[in-house]
Order: sequence, then structure tokens, then C-alpha cells
Amino acid sequence: MIARYTRPEMAAVWTDENRYRKWLDVELYACEAWNRLGEIPDDAWAEIRDRAAFDVARIAEIEAEVKHDVIAFLTSVAEHVGPSSRFIHMGMTSSDVLDTALAMQCAEALDLIVPRAEELLGVLRDRAHEFKHVPQMGRSHGIHAEPITFGLKLALWYDEMTRNLERLHRARRAIAVGKISGAVGTFANVPPEVEAHVCARAGLVPARVSTQIVPRDHHAEFFSMLALVATSIERFSVEIRHLQRTEVLEAEELFSKGQKGSSAMPHKRNPIATENLTGCARLMRSYAQAALENVALWHERDISHSSVERVIAPDATILLHYMLVRFTGVVRGLVVYPENMQKNIDRTGGLIYSQRLMLKLVDKGVTREDAYRMVQRNAMRVWQDGEDYRALLAADPDVSRLLTPGEIEQAFDIGYHLKHVDTIFERVFGGD
Repeated sequence: MIARYTRPEMAAVWTDENRYRKWLDVELYACEAWNRLGEIPDDAWAEIRDRAAFDVARIAEIEAEVKHDVIAFLTSVAEHVGPSSRFIHMGMTSSDVLDTALAMQCAEALDLIVPRAEELLGVLRDRAHEFKHVPQMGRSHGIHAEPITFGLKLALWYDEMTRNLERLHRARRAIAVGKISGAVGTFANVPPEVEAHVCARAGLVPARVSTQIVPRDHHAEFFSMLALVATSIERFSVEIRHLQRTEVLEAEELFSKGQKGSSAMPHKRNPIATENLTGCARLMRSYAQAALENVALWHERDISHSSVERVIAPDATILLHYMLVRFTGVVRGLVVYPENMQKNIDRTGGLIYSQRLMLKLVDKGVTREDAYRMVQRNAMRVWQDGEDYRALLAADPDVSRLLTPGEIEQAFDIGYHLKHVDTIFERVFGGD
């Protein structure tokens, strides 16, 4: 499914071609800085600038022999540049290139992800307003609690996604950090001015202090933020899966013409998209866990993080992009059944108004404990025997002594529970 999905623009971020292009950009920015410092002659800089290139196949061929990707890359570039290539990579270590370029790739990927999050927000906003006043049963522990509206549920998702959008921006700031500080981060062979220039040209912030690598807490924060966004999508998806259950059927994924739900049972309409997204979120959390494991490296560095990031960086960004696109489609096409929502509200014969009744009794001067006992004993008879709740309350001498039939009936008004929907929408959406 993911392989069939991958958008060309997102896949392009993680191609060998783009990776080596970022490496070359870093090397050229460094040479440009050295030239401005007077350490690379103008004619050599011009030759480097005009002739620098690489060949992906040639890099693979060289790497097969030297077993070092950056050396293979630099050799390929040197073959294009000629004698002036002696100035390329001057004072630098491989991680200067690798970490700075990886930050550029991750930032580029996020620049594709953010618009997808913004699109989802727009769809959630529209559908929340569509169902703003459609009553739905609120549930706790999976059991009927008190009424809400379906629009409120969607408004809650919208509000959470606004925080997720902020997290994506925070993730970009966390990852957009570069370093050109040499073998163990001391600037012994390359001055801070080169690093400042490279990072400015690359759209990054220089690490305030580094070892041979950018400290991996930056990356752990980045992947953790992505995982948190994915986990929100999972939360929303699990809710849709519950609402699509046959016994509930308040909403379901769009079942398109010609779609089939089961190879064995032709009647099936399964929540396959939201189940898929639930599984994807598990993967996203595993990527975050791997990034956290990468933080603790030996001394000034080892390369145990490298193999991990070569997998999780493309996988996590592509997967989150996919999740946002797919969930946006789910929400946009979600089929909603207000009549079933109302049937479920009515299913327990008014038990959901028990708190309102208890509070009315308290208003009459009864202790909360006594009021709770009066309301609960009648509610339990409804659970056990299916009796009529209003009739039981009216026939209860303790209740009827305190509440008139009109006051009992008034407690069963659903509007009481929904009177602040507009206020909540105003808080979430403002004047929208």
C-alpha cells in the first residue's frame, strides 16, 4: 500500500540523486566560504563552482572498492572538477557533510508534510461545522455517558491537529541544525565562519556546540514529534473504527462503488483505512524509539546511529505524509448517520440524564449521597429489567416527594447538555 502510494515529490527527497546533491551543496557552500576568507583562489573557486558534479553510478562503483560513501562521492566530484578539487572538503570530516545534508533533507520533507496537515485541518473544520448541532452519545469506558454532538468530536480533533501543526514546525526547528566544525567539533581545521556561511546558505542554524556529529537529541525530538502526530491520527482512526461497528454504526468510511470488503463474506464493509492508519502509527512510534536509542553514542561519536537514520528518515517522513493524505480522505468521505446517533441516545431509555436528576434533587436540599442513591437504584432497575426510567422515578416516593412530574420531565431535555456548543466552537474556531 505504501509503495503504491508514494508521491513523486516526497520520494524525490530521499533518492540517491537528491542526497548527493545536498552533499555537493554543502561542499560548495564551504568552498564559497573559504574563497571569501581568501583561502581558495578565485580561479580555483570558479573552476569548482562551474565544474562540480557527480555520477550516482560512478559513486556506487567507487564505494564498492573503498567501502566509504563520502570518499566515493568526493572522488566522483574530483573526477569532474580536476586539480582544483584539492580544495574541496578542506578541514572537514564526513559527518560535517552527512549531518548538514540530512538536516536539509528532513527540512525539505517537512515542507511537504506541513501542507498536508493544513489540508486536514481545513477538512476537519468544514465537517465539524456540518455536524455542529447533531446530537451524539458521549461515551466513557465505552459506556453511554452524556450527550455531545458529532461536531464537538470533530472540533476536538481539529484542535488537536492545530497543536500537531505547531509540533511539525517545532520539529523543523529541531532538525534544521548543521555543523561544519571538523573531526571532533573543535574547529581546529575549519573556522566557525565557514560553518556560519554554510548553514546560512543551507537554511539551517549552526549547532552551538557539536562533537563529530550534531547531538542526536535534535533528531530524537524530530522523530518524536512526527510520531506524536501519527498517534493523533491513530486516536481519531480508532474512534471511527468504533463508530463503524455494526452495533453502533454512527459513521463509517466511504465504501465506493465496486469496492469489496471480504473475499469470503460479500456483505462486509470494513474500516480498512483506519485500521491501516492504526498500524502505521505503531511503525511511527518505533521510529521515534530508534531515534531515542541513537542519542547515547560513544565519546565524540560512533556510527551506530547512521544505519538507523538511513532507514527511519525516509520511512518516517514518507509514512507520515501518507497518513495525513489518507486520513484527510477518510474524513472528507466519512458517511455519517445522525438517525443512528439518535437511536443510540435513546437506547437506554433516558439513563443518560441521571446526573441532571441527581443535581435537581441536590437543589432541593438533599445530600449528594442520598440523591445519588435515589437516582441510582432506579437506574439499576432499568439496566436489569428494562423498565421505563421516567415511570420509575415518578413512582419512587422519595423522588416524587421532592420533584414534580414537570421537573422530572425537564431533566430529560437534551438541550441542557448542548447549550454551550456555540461557546466551545467559538473557542476552537474563533469567528470562523
